[in-house]
Amino acid sequence: MAALSDPEIFLNVCRRRYAVFKLWPVLSAEQPRAASTLNLHTTPEKFFIEACDEGADAVLAIDRVSNEMTLTGKKDVPPSAVTRPICGIMGTIRLVAGMYLVVITRKRNVGSLLGHAVWKAVDFDVISYKKTVLHLSEIQSQENKTFLSMLNNVLTTDGFYFCTDFDLTHTLQRLANTSPDFQEMSLLERADQRFVWNGNLLRELAGQPELHKFALPVIHGFIVMKPCRINGKIFEWILISRRSCFRAGVRYYVRGIDSEGHAANFVETEQIVLYEGAKASFVQTRGSMPFYWSQRPNLRYKPKPIISKTTNHMDGFQRHFDSQLLIYGKQTILNLVNQKGSEKPLEQAFARMVSGMNNDMLKYIAFDFHKECSHMRWDRLQILVDAVADKQDEYGYFMVNLEGKTVAQQKGVFRSNCMDCLDRTNVIQSLLARRSLQSQLQRMGVLNVGQRIEEQAEFEKIYKNAWADNANACAVQYAGTGALKTDFTRTGKRTRWGLMMDGWNSMIRYYKNNFSDGFRQDSIDLFLGNFAVDESDGPTPLRVQKDWKFLTLPIIMLVAFSMCIVCLLMAGDTWTETLAYVMFWGAASAITATIILFNGQDFVDAPKLVHKEKMD
Repeated sequence: MAALSDPEIFLNVCRRRYAVFKLWPVLSAEQPRAASTLNLHTTPEKFFIEACDEGADAVLAIDRVSNEMTLTGKKDVPPSAVTRPICGIMGTIRLVAGMYLVVITRKRNVGSLLGHAVWKAVDFDVISYKKTVLHLSEIQSQENKTFLSMLNNVLTTDGFYFCTDFDLTHTLQRLANTSPDFQEMSLLERADQRFVWNGNLLRELAGQPELHKFALPVIHGFIVMKPCRINGKIFEWILISRRSCFRAGVRYYVRGIDSEGHAANFVETEQIVLYEGAKASFVQTRGSMPFYWSQRPNLRYKPKPIISKTTNHMDGFQRHFDSQLLIYGKQTILNLVNQKGSEKPLEQAFARMVSGMNNDMLKYIAFDFHKECSHMRWDRLQILVDAVADKQDEYGYFMVNLEGKTVAQQKGVFRSNCMDCLDRTNVIQSLLARRSLQSQLQRMGVLNVGQRIEEQAEFEKIYKNAWADNANACAVQYAGTGALKTDFTRTGKRTRWGLMMDGWNSMIRYYKNNFSDGFRQDSIDLFLGNFAVDESDGPTPLRVQKDWKFLTLPIIMLVAFSMCIVCLLMAGDTWTETLAYVMFWGAASAITATIILFNGQDFVDAPKLVHKEKMD
């Protein structure tokens, strides 16, 4: 992260890299912030959103007919308005029926970060500007309901967090390397746009600086904040995972990178320690292998990954790591995929491209996780931890001492990945984070010389469970189920019960990846603005009909299989007659199943809102 030492240079490059990529907030309680308490007043003509903070008179007025947003005062709120408290504004979005206002209706406190309350958004409400939908045709009304279901699908995916007076989108080190020029920026302006999940919903508010006090940047991921005790000394241990909204999606429909170099399932994870005024953080990243590859669901348990043969991989690859090196400094890539079978070509391609960049700031390490840890030999993970120990010592971590002086900067990060950047990745990240924490706590005086974190039973339980919960949160958001291998993260060893739970989660993943992830992908694309609902009365992509095979072949297979069972249960006059019937219907069932499997991509739930060329 040495690249972060000059915020002005960094910001200028980022402005060119992303149109609204404004970074470097300041750590000051006086900086502009979002209103912490709001009232929503509703009339037939307008929404009035009142900031209820002490001394505040600002009211956001939204015209439900013209969609115009203006700033007014409390005196302009009609006494007849229906009033209710809300926790924040997610933003606005246009659907078939017109504009909708999305608000946070319930929140839960997850802790305090440097004196600032951090909240988890628990419930939301999606409110139509229009008073009725009578202006819609029956088909339009149905499509509008589908889009509303998509919106709610994202909102009900656990893991939205916000803070009204602190910037959650940046690491402590980025926050410390600030420029006075940005002290007047609102939370929205200075937020790292990679992690603002409601950025698309806030576009209307973003266009009017005077309304920014009502714009609340919300991150998606995982946050846990725990007060801990070691040797009678109480410190705060915090884990924050920020999920990128660039190239976001679900497991099999979003892999690799896009033309801008954004990697699928990119997550920045920061471990923070606060003790008596001192603070320290250690940052790691995860993300899909950053070249053009895909792995579309096709009813097979594990679809074969395909590396594009028609795309210039190095262009996107270079963009990805240029950005990563700029933001984080040096990189050690930990590629945990199998070095045999269908994953082998991916590992070879990744290694070849890193070599092709010929950049001394990039180090590539391939570690066949499954091979090394086969037969429950999970102690062998220490081989990788020991292999990168020198690099971890070189990169260090960020630390501010009791006097507020920065005594250490993190100069690089570990970028870990497996196929999904979930299960194997999280295990390795938790081990590297523990090693960093060991040094931080010793330096702060929490751990005595010679003491090990592993020996602190009470803290170890908190630590392991938090990292396992982090794995589950990231996995649910990307793959649709909890993470695998969390028994090792929670207990430090692999168990047979853990293997059974992994099998169960794998079955659920298989079902969701094949039969519900198309809808989930559409939901994310709608939420993030990758697809915009057309204002015209024309048909939407939702009207695309399935091929005739989609219903016909499964019905034939079901009938044939049922007849095979009936023939077995109701034997004919002779065994040869029974055998003939069973063979006929069994063959019909098997042939139909083979045809279905051969045409597997026609039977899965594929996204409708994004064209195929955009997905590849």
